[in-house]
Amino acid sequence: MDYHLHPLGERGILIEFGSQIDPKIQQQVQLVSSFLEKNQPEWMIEYIPAFATITILYRVTTLTYHKVCQEVVSLLEHINPANPHQQRVVQIPVCYGGELGPDLDFVATHNQLTADEVIHIHTSCSYLVYMIGFAPGFPYLGGMSEKIAAPRKQSPRLRIPAGSVGIAGMQTGIYPIETPGGWQLIGRTPVELFQPNREEPCLLKPGDRIRFYPISFQEYHEWGQKHHDFNS
Repeated sequence: MDYHLHPLGERGILIEFGSQIDPKIQQQVQLVSSFLEKNQPEWMIEYIPAFATITILYRVTTLTYHKVCQEVVSLLEHINPANPHQQRVVQIPVCYGGELGPDLDFVATHNQLTADEVIHIHTSCSYLVYMIGFAPGFPYLGGMSEKIAAPRKQSPRLRIPAGSVGIAGMQTGIYPIETPGGWQLIGRTPVELFQPNREEPCLLKPGDRIRFYPISFQEYHEWGQKHHDFNS
């Protein structure tokens, strides 16, 4: 396992696995994250995984940075790269277009496609959850086809409903809560990605694979009556 250690502020250490967004690097990030979750050292306050790095915040009253480096190296030596993280596949229903996806036609026109072709391409891909950030439960996904890439809106919306599925550049994502944003909205899912009252509030986790599939407007509105829990 290749990595570099860097100081981060007065109580942080950065484990850098690379400088690119790459599935193999993400596997390393997830492998180490899973190990830290199951084997949390007493000196660690928390760990924060990202695309190609993990930040560890530690107790400066307990260890010096030099000692933390030694501890991290020792921890990583116990990780077996031959035991990859088990990926979970999550199916996400989406109602595309109309009032729930007001920018679908723009994305289609921008790429010289029909709306149905955009939907077909968007649902044909398997997306890797690289990290969670920006907003609680917001998944940063990799794997979208460049055929449906589209620029951000010049004037961001002040309110984007929870569940909105959007495209910005080469990325697609899902807004888990209502928030401002500038992504092109192509649809909306009835699945609640973030429920703060649950023991595990976020549906998606780094390392998950997700697949979108289309549902009708009626199915979207009937979803809440049939699914009272996002793990159903």
